[in-house]
Amino acid sequence: MKIVNETVNIDGIDKEILRSLMNDARRPILEIARKIGISGAAIHQRLRKLEESGLISGSRFIINPRILGYTTMAFIGIYLDKAIRNPEAVKQLKEIPEVLECHYTTGNWSILIKILCKDNEHLMELLNHKIQSIEGISRTETFISLHQQIERQIQL
Repeated sequence: MKIVNETVNIDGIDKEILRSLMNDARRPILEIARKIGISGAAIHQRLRKLEESGLISGSRFIINPRILGYTTMAFIGIYLDKAIRNPEAVKQLKEIPEVLECHYTTGNWSILIKILCKDNEHLMELLNHKIQSIEGISRTETFISLHQQIERQIQL
């Protein structure tokens, strides 16, 4: 790994390690080491350096929301009456557990959020009583996702 102009350049061994762990973060380090042909300690050292560089930030389990009853995914474009309201609006959006992502955008909306709800009634409740009641939000535009067709990380 080499850092040039705040960009991390990774070598073939780093890519193999990362691809393996991106496919299965629970794969044993020694199994990866045997496959690549280096020691487990070398892999641990490379992973530590990649983490310190900011390229990777830990690992996590992915929960299937449908199993918990969350079946409605929606994207909501939020119009603010003034751009200066952004920090306070985002602070309040963070308090809503169903908000999974929040993006400051160019174009018509000031903010684009991704939310997960149990159903359309839950979505309507969130919109009417939590999101649209935030001071500074003048209106919203909602798009319900019928089916997520692609989900992936950047390729190495």
